[in-house]
Amino acid sequence: MNKSTTSSSKQHVQTAVCIVGNGAIAKTAALAFAQAGQSVTLLGPPPVTPPDGLEPSWDVRVYALNHTAQSLLSSLKVWGAMDAGRIAPVDAMIVKGDGEQPGHINFDAYGAHADTLAWIVEDRNLNQALDAALRFAQNVHVVSGRAVALSTTAEGASIQLDDGSTLRAALVVGADGAQSWVRGQCDIGLDYKPYNQKGVVANFDCELPHHGAALQWFTCTRGIVALLPLPGNRVSLVWSAPDALADTLCSEGAQALADRLAEFAGPKLGKLTPVQPDTVRAFPLTLLRPHSLVAERVALVGDAAHVVHPLAGHGMNLGFGDVRDLVRAVAEREEHRSIGDDRVLARYARARKEEVLAMQVTTDGLHRLFTANLEPVRVVRNLGLNLLDKLPVVKRQLMSHALGRH
Repeated sequence: MNKSTTSSSKQHVQTAVCIVGNGAIAKTAALAFAQAGQSVTLLGPPPVTPPDGLEPSWDVRVYALNHTAQSLLSSLKVWGAMDAGRIAPVDAMIVKGDGEQPGHINFDAYGAHADTLAWIVEDRNLNQALDAALRFAQNVHVVSGRAVALSTTAEGASIQLDDGSTLRAALVVGADGAQSWVRGQCDIGLDYKPYNQKGVVANFDCELPHHGAALQWFTCTRGIVALLPLPGNRVSLVWSAPDALADTLCSEGAQALADRLAEFAGPKLGKLTPVQPDTVRAFPLTLLRPHSLVAERVALVGDAAHVVHPLAGHGMNLGFGDVRDLVRAVAEREEHRSIGDDRVLARYARARKEEVLAMQVTTDGLHRLFTANLEPVRVVRNLGLNLLDKLPVVKRQLMSHALGRH
């Protein structure tokens, strides 16, 4: 069983891998490296308990996990440990354009030759399963504390904590989010683009069954509205709205939000009722591109390595792909190379380059295309959606990429 400590006890820990972060990607990386036979230190901030100790009935933060994520989590015995009753398969996706003659494109599992396109999983459900797995993981040392300095040499890396503790490793993995401390310590350059939008999230009961379909509307001036299926007659909203509109949506509350959604969802889902009347959240949307995924003895994964617009729902899937490819690069290294060797890390960076760049270019391009408020552009994009819907070979290629089969 792993050992868990807090920053109140000064210590000096030596492991093969030190992972910085406390989210799902960091925990998955810790389990994956441990399963591969490496000793692991997982460093995260001290846990914070909600003041009232209460959890909402349905988490408003959800992920659309593809087959890459499902396969990795299954291999780590995490997928089966989640509450299956709170996971919803996505069997179809219906995308609509805007204007008087909106274009549309439909994807379905049958056309993709798959059992399902993706699975909608709550953040809490995923993290609870990961935490349970970590409690019984071999070779994982969990440390809570605040890192203050990172130093690296050709021989290894060292992290200093604010209590004087030292964590040493052959490889440091930065899995500490978009504002990554690890990335900052490595002086890795960054391209940052604010979208001037916020992702507004909330959950609703729907009057009519969703039949496992994810619905998405590109509305130009009002952003992108997506309703993702939850178990039962429930859906999870992700509305990528311009900042001013997002602030209005949050201030108006969940019931007013449901009334606004009737314009889009009414014909398909009937009346929407807030699952948690007081729970509407929002987070800023950005494009974040570090100039490198690696530095001396350091590899970045998850949001520390890339942040994309959520319109395709694949930000978390990119992170799971990072973990898979990093662990594989380490496992396939030559016997004489350290796990933090420059060539090993360069192979990881090359393995991730194509998929990450493709997702960055695609999501950023689609965002620009569907926010252009010009009638000729509106006509062309609607025609494009309709044309794409009639090209089954191209659609299958797109779905294959989205499923993680590339």
